[in-house]
Order: sequence, then structure tokens, then C-alpha cells
Amino acid sequence: MRHYDLPPLAQLEAFEAAARHLSFTKAGDELALTQSAVSRQIAALEEHYGLALFRRLHRALRLTDQGQRLLQVVGAVLASLHEVGDEIRREQRAKTVVVTTTPGFAGLWLIPRLAGFTATRPDVDVRISAAYALVNLNRDGFDLSIRYQAEEAAGEGAELLFGEVVLPMCSPRLLRDPQRPLKTPEDLRHHVLLHLDSGPGADMQDWPMWLRAMKLGHIKPNRVLHFSQFDPLINAAVEGQGIALGRSPLLDKHLRDRKLVAPFKKAMASPRSYYLLRSSVSSRKPEVAEFAAWVQAQAREGMAASGTAKARASGPGS
Repeated sequence: MRHYDLPPLAQLEAFEAAARHLSFTKAGDELALTQSAVSRQIAALEEHYGLALFRRLHRALRLTDQGQRLLQVVGAVLASLHEVGDEIRREQRAKTVVVTTTPGFAGLWLIPRLAGFTATRPDVDVRISAAYALVNLNRDGFDLSIRYQAEEAAGEGAELLFGEVVLPMCSPRLLRDPQRPLKTPEDLRHHVLLHLDSGPGADMQDWPMWLRAMKLGHIKPNRVLHFSQFDPLINAAVEGQGIALGRSPLLDKHLRDRKLVAPFKKAMASPRSYYLLRSSVSSRKPEVAEFAAWVQAQAREGMAASGTAKARASGPGS
């Protein structure tokens, strides 16, 4: 192991301040030391090197040639140490994980679980950008992306979180309306259907397509309400304003909490799944790896609780 014959850092700090101010008194004021304490530090440093670093003149202090040479090096080294120390402290204080995902996934799946991560890692600042637009993780400054895509569109390095099935869901209060029964899929004709017009997965929540896939294309609903985003559509379903094509396991917590119910078992497997993608720039950040592992664990737990989404899909006649 290499050994460096260096004086104590305190002596070098005292020397740098005294050389910069050309005053032991001003150096002491800066370092919160007395003038005599600075003088002792300088004397010890001069003894270490075996030469004078200052010329003590009448009411003046000057650097010797050797002192001038030492100041150039010590000043640069102390400045570098200060800069690196600041960077390390900033990094320690500002451990961030920046995630981009869809508004529906953020609001219905990720955010309700997020307290579980922050409870164990309160030092990590998780920032969620909820938008439909696809981004370039490296270029746009994101660490992770969670997207709802077909396998062939997921991209290289995408990690599967879970697949989905699509099935009717509604507020429990709709099951208690004797004027509008909801015991079989045929009863959909008595109800308002909530339709998603745009956004990822909108085609999977197209009621006419779902009805045709279930051999129920002849059914004409009482009315259709149209939405441009999934979250408001689900809020309308929770409030009893109609029947949504819900997605499992995305809405499994709503089912467990009885905010929504699945009135019958007819379900259709989605060709899309949720995938996790990582930025290559952030791959070495331990907090990013830890958050990604937590998301994967949450996905596995959710699938274990609800069963594999694809396996739960039932065909026509179920």
C-alpha cells in the first residue's frame, strides 16, 4: 500500500488561508482559530518540510519562493476536495428516481403502493411523470418507464411486469337496482356503458369489439358515455354512472375494496402487457435498481393475489 508523507490537513488549511490573506490574524478569523493557533500550525508545517514558508517582516507577511510553490498546489488540492465533497453531499441528499408512465397506471396502481417504498427508503425522492407520450429515457432524463404495450413494441431490454384481462366492472349499487337487472351479459342492454375513446389500450376497451368477441354483438346498450382518459371513466363507474370495461389486475384493489364489482365472468385477454424499461444512463444508480426491484416485487405479489391475468381470461359462454 502506497504511503504518502503528508502533513495534517489542518496545517495545510491554516497555511492556505494565511498565504491567501498574508495574515495569521485574518486566517484565524476565517478558520475560527486564534492568531497564535494559526502560527503554531504554520510552524509545525515548516518543521515538517524543514524550510521557511513565510518571511516575517515588520508588520507584514510574505511568502518565500517555496511557500509560493506550495500555495499553488495546496490551493488547488483543497479546492478539489471541497468540490468533490459538495458533490458527494448533494448526491447523498438528492437520491432521485424519475419514472414515466401512463396516468392510469400511475393513479390506479403505482401511487397507491408508493408509500410502501418510501417508508423503507425515505431518503429517495421518487418523481412520477404521468403522460401518454412515449419518451427517450436517456435523452429526456428519465430513469425508468412503465408502459402498456404489445410484446413486439415493448423494445429491447423491456421487462414484463404483468398481462391483463378486460371484463365488465361497475359499482355494487347497480346490482341492487331491481328495475335494471345485471345478472347476465344480456342485461347490459339495460345500462349505460362507459367507453374510452383514446389513449393506450382504448381499443381493448371498445364495447362493440368486446361484445362481438363475446358473441354478444346484437346487444344495444341503453346509452354510451364517452371518455378521453381512463381515470375519469373509472371514477364514473365507481360513482354508479355506468358499466366500464375494467382491467385486471390494474383494478384488483378496487375489486377487493368493493368500490367495483365484476357482475359476470366474461373476460377477454389483452394483447398488451405492462413492461418496465430502464435508462442505460441510470443503470448504475443503486436507488434506481432498488426501486425497479420493488416494482417487480409488487407486480409479482399482485399477480399472486389475483392469479395470472392471462390464465384468468375466459372465452365466450363463460
